[in-house]
Amino acid sequence: MTIYKLPEPITAFLFDMDSTLYTNREYFQFQIDSPIRRLARLRGVSFDRMQQEIAAYRRDWAAAHGGQQTSLGNVFMAFGISIEESIRWREELYEPAAYLKADPRLQETLTTLGASCALGLVTNNPVFVARKTLACLGVDALFQVIVGLDTCGVSKPHAAPFLKALELLDVSPAASVSVGDRYDIDLARPLELGMGGILVDGVADVYMLVEALNLR
Repeated sequence: MTIYKLPEPITAFLFDMDSTLYTNREYFQFQIDSPIRRLARLRGVSFDRMQQEIAAYRRDWAAAHGGQQTSLGNVFMAFGISIEESIRWREELYEPAAYLKADPRLQETLTTLGASCALGLVTNNPVFVARKTLACLGVDALFQVIVGLDTCGVSKPHAAPFLKALELLDVSPAASVSVGDRYDIDLARPLELGMGGILVDGVADVYMLVEALNLR
């Protein structure tokens, strides 16, 4: 866990979802590979060839943007797949119940955080997928706000999803903290907006938030 900045007091946490609220390498890889397989079929190339083309695009994009990362949704736009189509694909392909189950320790952590702070979710997955994922983890009732790819029509690291979540929670950036597993996607823009930021290496770090922030 790396803490970049914390407001005082904290009134809201905005959590990333995938690889933040759960750690499941198999499901993480499935979420990358399954839409790439569909794109490969549409373009009439092999899965391996499509992977290579996407990897090359990511390398070129990072080189042109100071080493930063971009989202899979943004990458797919470069290959002619609109955000609307990406949303539909994810809703059709992703089934978190095949990989995830209730996490009592996460439930306890978020319940404690939620006793004094508002909780929002900001994800590059559609809201439909997010709700199913949170339900699998047993924490769906703990989030007041879910902002997904279909809420604003743009992917993180765009500022719009973060600002929308803050608007819906009626809290200011200066009193809020973004928590996620990718600095460029989940933290860089919130920090620019004046929010706090905590980089985690999966759900094991999320379990430690209450102790790390002395919120008991």
